Amino acid sequence: MRKDIEIPEVKDVYVAIVQEYNPEFEWNDWNAYIINDRKDPIEMVLIVSSGFNDDKITSTMRHSIKMMPAKSYAKIELMQEEVLKLTNEFRVSFFADKKMYDKKYVFEKNTISPETIGPLPIIEFKGALGK
Repeated sequence: MRKDIEIPEVKDVYVAIVQEYNPEFEWNDWNAYIINDRKDPIEMVLIVSSGFNDDKITSTMRHSIKMMPAKSYAKIELMQEEVLKLTNEFRVSFFADKKMYDKKYVFEKNTISPETIGPLPIIEFKGALGK
């Protein structure tokens, strides 16, 4: 029955949009990262991302990571400036502790800018965490 299904709460796993300098183009890029701040690894990480507003929808992007060690991070994708004007969603699913975890991280439209970013767990860049 539905009441018997346990849905564990995701803790210490984040999606962040980070601004970092790209020396090849001499420009600051925006990139999405997944951060594993847990004390144990996470496995079979699946990430589905998309952006939207009232009249636009981006392509759905899918990414997978076999295993992320404890206290690590990985780049998901480049975020173009135009996409930051949209609401962006990242659905993250992974296995840990012999359980499947799932969480949706949302970045509301026009909320990511150099003025709104700050320090992040583990990663040395400044950025914004999804809610």
